[in-house]
Amino acid sequence: MTKILLVEDNEMNKDMLSRRLTKKGYDIVFAMDGQEDIDMAISESPDLILMDMGLPVKDGMQATKEI
Repeated sequence: MTKILLVEDNEMNKDMLSRRLTKKGYDIVFAMDGQEDIDMAISESPDLILMDMGLPVKDGMQATKEI
C-alpha cells in the first residue's frame, strides 16, 4: 500500500484530504508542522509527501529543503 505523509496544520483541510485519500486506498500518516514533517519523513519513509507551505515552526519550503 502506498504511504502518504500529509503535512497540514488546518484541521478542515487535513480531514477532507485524508478522507479522500483513504477512500482511494492510500495509507495516510500526518504531521502538523515543518519539524514534525522532517521527523516523520525519516521515521515513516513515505512514498509521497503532500506539503502545506504555510506551516508553523518551519515552513513547508524550509522543511522540504531539509528533507
